[in-house]
Amino acid sequence: MSVEVRDVAPGLWLWRLEHPDWSPGSDWDPLVTCTCVESGGEVALLDPLAPPEDAGEVWERLDARPPTLVAVLKPDHVRDVDLFVRRYEARAFGPYLFWPHDVPETELEGIEPGSELPGGLVALYDGRGRNETPLWLPEQRALVFADALTAPGGDLRVWGTPWHEERALPALRALLELPFEHVIVAHGEPVHDRAAYERALVLAPWTG
Repeated sequence: MSVEVRDVAPGLWLWRLEHPDWSPGSDWDPLVTCTCVESGGEVALLDPLAPPEDAGEVWERLDARPPTLVAVLKPDHVRDVDLFVRRYEARAFGPYLFWPHDVPETELEGIEPGSELPGGLVALYDGRGRNETPLWLPEQRALVFADALTAPGGDLRVWGTPWHEERALPALRALLELPFEHVIVAHGEPVHDRAAYERALVLAPWTG
């Protein structure tokens, strides 16, 4: 399995690999993004999916600076939180509710909009009603999303909901008050700038 590693900013990098549950009928690309950030003396993994053991660069980076916390940003992004918590004895954070077929074994500390995680990471409100909490990374001036935005074909778009105009857009526009420079998304091209985010708010939402 091929694993891509990409540096985004000092103390912020990601890896991408194929999700094992992807199928040709899925409305998302097979490659998904996992984020690692160093902030306030902490090392956080966001929605991590474990690469194979022979993915040397990822494991070498993680072992050299072991994660101290793991965050699940959305109920269906449990991925491999249990594996990383066991391997690095890290604290775990995430939603209060999960799908019955995909509940982590680890007892997670709850995240809701406004929560501040160790290292100064701040959970945000995305207005989509999917129990997602994007994160603001102040040291790197970055936003990290699970599914609120996606980038099929490379173009950043808001992932559509029935209440796109009513709830999602106002919440996502409010995030423009933050001085972010980078935007990371889980699906499609992973890294975008502020201009791409602003453009996504005026484009038609992505509906698959």
